[in-house]
Amino acid sequence: MAKTVYKGILKTWKDDRGFGFIKPEHDDKDIFVHISSLKGMARRPVRGDVLFYEVVKEAGGKSKAVNVSIEGVEVVKPAKQSNTLWLVLAAIGLIAAATVAYFSFSAPIQP
Repeated sequence: MAKTVYKGILKTWKDDRGFGFIKPEHDDKDIFVHISSLKGMARRPVRGDVLFYEVVKEAGGKSKAVNVSIEGVEVVKPAKQSNTLWLVLAAIGLIAAATVAYFSFSAPIQP
């Protein structure tokens, strides 16, 4: 089943608390939006932004916006974590251990 994507304008936004309300194009009732619903946006929303979103009903009957995007704002994918640093550190550790072992066992035995 296809999800319905709605369009609206961010009417209010409390950046310090991470939530606001959307004025939908299709309805008179404002829709709650939380910052966690704006995953991957290159910036935080500001009042007046045009938002695209889906609506879900919470327990208790209230509606909220989910899967929200800001018109004209790039979606940023999280950087992949690289194992390169760990490989370099492991290699340095192995080289250090091999060097210590080499000099420990190759030193002449003193009578």
